[in-house]
Amino acid sequence: MKLESSYTGPSNKRSGFETFIEILGWIRIVISPLLFGLIIGAVIYFSRSNILTLIIGIVISLIGLIIGIVWANKVWKRKGTMEYMSRIMATPELDKSDDQK
Repeated sequence: MKLESSYTGPSNKRSGFETFIEILGWIRIVISPLLFGLIIGAVIYFSRSNILTLIIGIVISLIGLIIGIVWANKVWKRKGTMEYMSRIMATPELDKSDDQK
């Protein structure tokens, strides 16, 4: 008996709503390393505000964006962004009451 996932894959037909939800998940995955790169870039730039640190900060931010895009595309192709996000956000430890522990 083979268990099948509800994820239909990138090549199969999906409804517009499912595609919209997957795109929102993709954006959420991209934002994580992008914000990390922006914060590091801002710290570098504001430590010494000159043209060199501005360029370094922009490059670090772009690296964060590229890493986020590559990561989100890999997740979308493998199992879908919403399945990935739901597994990350699941907290089975918090679902148990104090009596069950």
